[in-house]
Amino acid sequence: MVTTPAGRRLSTKSASFVPKSKSRKRSGPSDPHYAREARKYENPIPSRELIMEMMAEEGKPLRFQEIAFLLELADEDQLIALKRRLGAMERDGQVLRNRREGYCLVNKQDLVAGRVIGHPDGFGFLVPDEGGDDLFLAPREMRVLMHGDRAVARVSGIDRRGRREGTMVEVLERNNHQVVGRFIIEAGVGILVADNKRLTQEILILDENRQGAEEGQIVLAEITEYPGYRHPALAKVVEILGDHLAPGMETDIAIRTHEIPTAWPEPVEKAIAKLGKKVPESAKRGRVDLRHLPLVTIDGEDARDFDDAVYCEPTSKGWKLIVAIADVSSYVEPGSALDVEARSRGNSVYFPDRVIPMLPEVLSNGLCSINPKVDRLCLVGDLLIGGDGRIVRSSFYEAVMHSHARLTYNKVAAMLEGDKALRKEYADVLLHVENLNALFRVLVGTRERRGAIDFETVE
Repeated sequence: MVTTPAGRRLSTKSASFVPKSKSRKRSGPSDPHYAREARKYENPIPSRELIMEMMAEEGKPLRFQEIAFLLELADEDQLIALKRRLGAMERDGQVLRNRREGYCLVNKQDLVAGRVIGHPDGFGFLVPDEGGDDLFLAPREMRVLMHGDRAVARVSGIDRRGRREGTMVEVLERNNHQVVGRFIIEAGVGILVADNKRLTQEILILDENRQGAEEGQIVLAEITEYPGYRHPALAKVVEILGDHLAPGMETDIAIRTHEIPTAWPEPVEKAIAKLGKKVPESAKRGRVDLRHLPLVTIDGEDARDFDDAVYCEPTSKGWKLIVAIADVSSYVEPGSALDVEARSRGNSVYFPDRVIPMLPEVLSNGLCSINPKVDRLCLVGDLLIGGDGRIVRSSFYEAVMHSHARLTYNKVAAMLEGDKALRKEYADVLLHVENLNALFRVLVGTRERRGAIDFETVE
């Protein structure tokens, strides 16, 4: 008998299950990966490798209770953990669960797990997780798959072009939860034509799920039922974006298509509620004070946030260069709500008419942006550079700075070329800009002597 995570006691000693070898204790120290599992879990269960080895020995699909019996797992916590592990192995394409709830090894069934790439013409390809040649998926196989899904397919043959053909076996993971497209009506039936040309499946929207959408409008729809061999996908409208070809529509479509988050979770809102526009005096204590140095930022004309500032002065043997970058770590602590959300977003996303920031605006355009004429916390690289362009000595430290000017590439170029109006406007920092240019010339010469290649391209 074995207890399942649902609390039922099931017998494994049935006529349909005869293990090839006697049940033996496979977990614990006998597991070659036991030490690794023990570091992760207080009550470790058999490793993935051991589970796969045992399944290979049996050579046939095994139900959950049969796997637990062979591994001699009876503790309720271990059974729950085993269920989760098998689920994770199924999602990763290591095992497949058949219609009879039996688990089998993917590679022992001549199956391939991978990511689906759809083609606008209706066919697709399965890119194997383990590498190697893609599997060609005919339009019939793609009827149940959508671009970006993870699936398992069986190698069914070779087509006339010498490509391996695949037959869909199981969908491991759906990639598309919401779809942006144009709502049209054909023969009285609402249809969503996806903006993503790789999504060729017909997606139906019933009248009760239109939410007032009119024909020709661009909508965001949530998939309520994925396509099958005998039925199309179904969806419901969750947002009406506007009319086709309306100004800014391309940006709205891109944001929804790629599911770029635009709202901040409640924990993030709470974390930034206590932040102000100015750096508090308490945060400046213990840092090197560089506010007297005329550090400047130099960015593009349309830049909105400023990440770094520079200062340069000549020395008896070369140059002293200071590079200061915004100290984001002083506001975003590891494991905090801000850190978790920033990791989830990964980066800021720039569109022609707006920016979806990785951090809230109070940080991205405020405290973590080196704006002119305000104090900012920073991390500094302090470099001594010889006359030959080589770094002699360097040090790094936390500091507080005050940007003396917000310069642009065009302004700096004009100042160096003799623009009298700009040289007068920025007279306080002009000398230091010229020092930066002189050091730049030295470093360019060092690059050329080193044989570095300089590419000039049109951005």
